[in-house]
Amino acid sequence: MKKIYITTPIYYVNDIPHVGHAYTTVAADVLARFHRILGDNTFFVTGTDEHGAKVAESAKKRGLKPKAFCDEVAPNFVEAWKKLNISYDYFIRTTDPEHEKIVTDFLITLYEKGDIYKGKYEGLYCVGCEKFLTEVDLVDGLCPFHRKEPTKQSEENYFFRLSNYIETLIKAISDPKDPNHYKIRPDSRFNEVLSKLRLGVGDISISRAEVTWGIPIPWDESQTIYVWFDALLNYYSAPIINHRPDLWPADLQLMAKDILWFHAVIWPAMLIAAGIRPPKEVFAHGFFTIEGEKMSKTIGNVILPEQLVEKFGTDGTRYLLLSEFPFGSDGDISIDRFIKRYNSDLANGLGNLIQRVAALAEKANLTVPAPAENPILDLPYRVALDELSFSEALAYIWKKISDADKKIEESKPWELIKKDPEKADAVLDNLIRQIREIVELLLPFMPETAEKLQEKFRGPKIKAGVPLFPRIS
Repeated sequence: MKKIYITTPIYYVNDIPHVGHAYTTVAADVLARFHRILGDNTFFVTGTDEHGAKVAESAKKRGLKPKAFCDEVAPNFVEAWKKLNISYDYFIRTTDPEHEKIVTDFLITLYEKGDIYKGKYEGLYCVGCEKFLTEVDLVDGLCPFHRKEPTKQSEENYFFRLSNYIETLIKAISDPKDPNHYKIRPDSRFNEVLSKLRLGVGDISISRAEVTWGIPIPWDESQTIYVWFDALLNYYSAPIINHRPDLWPADLQLMAKDILWFHAVIWPAMLIAAGIRPPKEVFAHGFFTIEGEKMSKTIGNVILPEQLVEKFGTDGTRYLLLSEFPFGSDGDISIDRFIKRYNSDLANGLGNLIQRVAALAEKANLTVPAPAENPILDLPYRVALDELSFSEALAYIWKKISDADKKIEESKPWELIKKDPEKADAVLDNLIRQIREIVELLLPFMPETAEKLQEKFRGPKIKAGVPLFPRIS
């Protein structure tokens, strides 16, 4: 069997899950389900990032110790993914003692190799990003993502010799024959990273003297390991914790574009320094705006997964998130736009087709054959999912729905049932076969719906039942 190891980022527990988190996680879930259907040995990991100044700050505001705060908030992500029917194989928390030990051992390896040294850092630090910024990174003197002025910090830290690995990284991402080769997609992100690497990159601080909530530096417990250094290692520690080291390297790491630098530069450099092969591919998708505005708690336009599930259902939400615009691009969403697409694609499209064919089959008292075993997924659909073109894969399915609707209008089976029952049966039998093909293609995207439809059209008799997707307003 082919091995497929897929990861999402691990999400900060200082906040609750929102539509951006759901977008990445649903995409990863679709891919994991797709590869399981193909018979691949699939491992899908998500989880929570629980160390660092930002988490400690949020815990303090709540009057809780950091670990107690993490224990209270992490289940919110578990619950959100349950509502979205996310089929992860492992949910990792970076406060897991096994993960912490792997991080410690990894750090010692780099220290003993000479890739970690002590030095003084003076610079600008954004607590929201948990990273140091340069003047070039700022927009009007503010962090571009959190719109806050960074603080000035000066302290002695331990540094990773990232500068020693710049040429190695350039070769690794540019040369497919390089033993450490990894892809960065989409192409715009690859070009962005390569350009920045060619400009030159300095060493990075990997410890904090003023942050107590973190994994201690093993040879100097007056400092803690920088949260990003710790967090990135979750992808490597998850298979080890699960006694599956054979799963490494990860095949695909999904994330939003704001954390691409960590995943496409710092993370591979850490691994190469330790003699470990980097992941095979990192893919950074774009950002959501909500009716043209950046999603913000201050503005009050944050959309939560449970809000979408309550209005559109689990599968409706999964469909809407991935059909609205190409994965990898920035895109604008709104509840009103989701309602229109839900009604046109699900209520009037898929739902109406199912209802019409089932009602006609029931009226004709049609006896249908058992479904074929081991269906082969269509090539264009497979290519679209291999390319992470979720909206194209869905458009391919909806073309089949449109074709089936056209077939109904042309053949008029409601007339044939009285005039020519034998021909009506043949038309309906063909339509049911088309629906079964559509259902198989829907399985990764809309698993609950697909399973209901598999049962409905299994035969020998079909009942119309209630509409799958009633129109909403």
